[in-house]
Amino acid sequence: MIDLLRSGAMSADERAIREWLAAWFEATAKGDLSRLLSMLTEDVVFLTPGRPPFGRDAFAAGFSSGRQQNQITCAGEFEEVVVAGDVAYTRGRLAVTMTPLTGGKSIQLTGYTLTVFSKQADGRWLLARDANLLSPTTGGPA
Repeated sequence: MIDLLRSGAMSADERAIREWLAAWFEATAKGDLSRLLSMLTEDVVFLTPGRPPFGRDAFAAGFSSGRQQNQITCAGEFEEVVVAGDVAYTRGRLAVTMTPLTGGKSIQLTGYTLTVFSKQADGRWLLARDANLLSPTTGGPA
């Protein structure tokens, strides 16, 4: 893990962004789409391999569809958090597991993400842009 704060101290903004990730994992596991959407800017853009950029509506539709068929859990961490005023970016490694609700083999996706956050007037950090490079775990389903 890269320690960008040489003193070892974590700023309040970095702490808030790291806490954002834990809240995202929790909301995902609970299937709480309204909470997930509240963690995104209105003009959020997601970048994923093999598809054009998409926003809130496509994210909501994809998450809803996925939750109808799978239990979704996430794990990971931000390995780097850089805050510059009201904008921050993170680089992290994530693992997403999708377990079919009807039984069967789970699918695990792992990989890196580069995420841009925007600080709101009320002090909350919201996800504004996300480049997600997750792919099936080596040796897992293709």
